[in-house]
Amino acid sequence: MALEIERKFLINKEKLPKLTDGKKLTQGYLSFHQPSIRVRTASDEAFLTIKGSSSDGGISRSEFEYPLPLQDAKELLRECKGLLIVKTRYEIEHQGHIWELDIFEGENKGLIVAEIELSSADESFALPSWVTIEVSTDTRYTNAALAQKPFKRW
Repeated sequence: MALEIERKFLINKEKLPKLTDGKKLTQGYLSFHQPSIRVRTASDEAFLTIKGSSSDGGISRSEFEYPLPLQDAKELLRECKGLLIVKTRYEIEHQGHIWELDIFEGENKGLIVAEIELSSADESFALPSWVTIEVSTDTRYTNAALAQKPFKRW
């Protein structure tokens, strides 16, 4: 079983380093129930991802990801429930870890979150100066939740 262990944070955009080489992501959900089923396109790549429920309050869950033909993914995106999530992702290295910074568009415009994937739930890591509040266990910040109740409607 593949296990995703990730922590999620809000950021102070005034303290961010210069962002370059962002990748546009579009994703939608075929199912919001556990396991959730997501379709994502990223440039000329596409993936189907199945995510299980969290076993530890929000930071760990099973995750299975499979490549899809891009045209199939585009067709599946039209079948998705809720809103499509559109965001630009930047990867920022900080003290031996890669942080994924997502700047959301559309109905989620104004939301910027950073995630770090870990090899274990108790792995230590250094917080960049631009990280503020941890929201790992706040389900409003999951992409599946944002597809159902976007940030602009909070």
